[in-house]
Amino acid sequence: MTVPTERLAENIGPLPDGVDLRVWDFRSPAPAERLDIVVPPYMGTAGSLDVLEGIEVGLVQGQSIGYDGVADTLPPGLRFANAASVHEASTAELAVGMMIAAQRQLPRFVQAQERGEWAPVFAESLADRRVLLVGFGGVGTAIARRLAPFEVQMTAVARSARTEQLEGVGEIAVHSMDELDALLPDAEIVVLSLPSSDSTHHLFDGERIARMAKGALLVNVGRGPLIDTDALVAALNADAIRAASDVFEEEPLPAGHPLWSAPNLLITPHGGGASTAMNPRMARLVRRQIERMLAGEPPLNVVLPAS
Repeated sequence: MTVPTERLAENIGPLPDGVDLRVWDFRSPAPAERLDIVVPPYMGTAGSLDVLEGIEVGLVQGQSIGYDGVADTLPPGLRFANAASVHEASTAELAVGMMIAAQRQLPRFVQAQERGEWAPVFAESLADRRVLLVGFGGVGTAIARRLAPFEVQMTAVARSARTEQLEGVGEIAVHSMDELDALLPDAEIVVLSLPSSDSTHHLFDGERIARMAKGALLVNVGRGPLIDTDALVAALNADAIRAASDVFEEEPLPAGHPLWSAPNLLITPHGGGASTAMNPRMARLVRRQIERMLAGEPPLNVVLPAS
């Protein structure tokens, strides 16, 4: 099996007898014609999978939750697992941090500090806000757990309606997606953590953004195409809503992009999972995959079965 970095190999630690782990970053020929598990490089996974053509691979273990474009480049006969359980905590941390930064106007204070200016302001709280979580999978539930101590009022939207009981949070009403439009006008903060798909493309278009309460905060830690960029720019420039986003339709955002100068917008460069939490959690997932393979059990998180 292979991993792309020495650091990940070190974090995985000692392995059972018979497991041969090698470091392969895809920049050189494959170390063997058959590999039980291959972990591709973290960045640009979809664009690098052509190097696996002609190699017998038991499992391609990605390092991201999302797998946009992988189905188009994964060689036939290979199966792909995503990194569910690795990035949820870190992404949820960033989501909550962005909410606090936007509500308490932290960017404004940073700018004032750079000018040497004492600039007090009466800001919005996070406490007591009505928060609508759009997406209630691994990231959505991780956000809910971290928001609970801030004394917010949480509601969620997902594919199917249900009532969730989360440890440390309590009961959360999860509505179906067809109730989203009815819930939006009452939400003061809307948090998106959905994956990218045909059904979620431009889920927040101009019409849906217009349903949001004036001054509401739209946070996106899911995927860039969830929001129609032109509609978002128009709403920000009209002072209709505020926004904080870690993901964008075009990445990286080019110089001169209208989002750079849009008011009431906090931008982070797609770094939800990029923290010190990643490597040890990725190592734990790889170890579990190895243990399951040795035990003859199916791997975890397979999102693209062998075709």
